[in-house]
Amino acid sequence: MNDVDPSLDAGAEAPAFEQEVDASGLTCPLPILRAKKALAQMESGQVLRVITTDRNAIRDFQAFARQTGNVLVAQRETDGRGVHFLRRR
Repeated sequence: MNDVDPSLDAGAEAPAFEQEVDASGLTCPLPILRAKKALAQMESGQVLRVITTDRNAIRDFQAFARQTGNVLVAQRETDGRGVHFLRRR
């Protein structure tokens, strides 16, 4: 299973999202735990945007998507911030 949607590259427009979690300043595992809590309150197919500053978050969210079955629609990293878009399974 591909955990990142290949149709979206770093230059693509950001996907629409229904909810956002700002996990700036938090380190692993807190960004993942906040995302997991938010996803649990969302309906299937809705998109969550998570903002992180933890430099390991890109890899962490890829693993989280593989393990949970949620789709990692897109990821971006700019100016020390990661932005992750997860579609609820």
